[in-house]
Amino acid sequence: MARVAGVSVATVSRALRGLDRVSPQTRQRVLEVAEELHYVASPTATSLVSGRTRVVAVVAPFLSRWYFATLVSAIEKELRAHDHHAILFDLEDDTYSSRLPLTQNMLWKRVDGVITLDVAMTPDEVALVDRLGLPLVAIGAPVPGRTCVRIDDHATMRTAVEHLIGLGHELIGYIGDVPEDVAHIRAPRDRLDAFVETMRAAGLDVVEEWVLGSDWTAQSAATGSTAVLSGEPRPTAVVAASDEMAIGVRETARRLGLRVPEDLSIIGIDDFVLSDVLGLSTVRQDVAAQGRTAASLVLGALGSGEPPETDDVVMPTRLVVRESTGPAPGVS
Repeated sequence: MARVAGVSVATVSRALRGLDRVSPQTRQRVLEVAEELHYVASPTATSLVSGRTRVVAVVAPFLSRWYFATLVSAIEKELRAHDHHAILFDLEDDTYSSRLPLTQNMLWKRVDGVITLDVAMTPDEVALVDRLGLPLVAIGAPVPGRTCVRIDDHATMRTAVEHLIGLGHELIGYIGDVPEDVAHIRAPRDRLDAFVETMRAAGLDVVEEWVLGSDWTAQSAATGSTAVLSGEPRPTAVVAASDEMAIGVRETARRLGLRVPEDLSIIGIDDFVLSDVLGLSTVRQDVAAQGRTAASLVLGALGSGEPPETDDVVMPTRLVVRESTGPAPGVS
């Protein structure tokens, strides 16, 4: 390229990297020659010189769930728009109650920053990221001393439960409980706590048998809700910690001959991709916006050389009422 452009190798390097001490005319000539010769810089060589990979690690407990897939898609698009890319680390293990650890081999000299997706980081993992000097932004589960982009899970669940109470429901079930050893994802515990608090604040009983466990899939919720919905007494409404579980509960209700919402009201959280089509009431969160925000914060840190400020970025949620919720039986 230097020979064709009639300049030195150093001038070509400065022109391609956008550095000073290159005249506009020379820079334009170098760029034209680069295009003529189909020149593409080697990412590996560039990273060796600059010490930067232009890659951000995205760490998730699962990648098969809609929520995490939506976050990854939004993050990748935002990074790509700024000439960065994502490398995905799926920490899913053989069982729902455990995950793989984040290790130095995953991160060292491979990434410039880290975004965690609702991963409760261990002290050793936080120390590793600190030791490597990587800016980190969390989505969902906070990481001590780092910026977190999240919704208010307590307020979101409270909105869902209060919607049902406002319709006259007093016999309300819940699905989305997880075993105590599932400590690597935060939302399940926060949402269950908020359900219990909201019910008790309204003077309503939390029926232990109506608090149902699930792995947060529609299939698991459909199976797990069968006994409660076919028994007597049964709840007149169910709040699900996610729309995917709400869809599973709704299909079980219909299979058992229960009318939705005349016999059973159902509400979820998320505004899942099929929720509008299926007429599911929900509390909407903008998952893609959370991903874009986290990516922008990491990019900002990489541009400034400073880690993001330890701010708590709380994204809004809103109630979306559709056909799956209605007045409690006997309430006009």
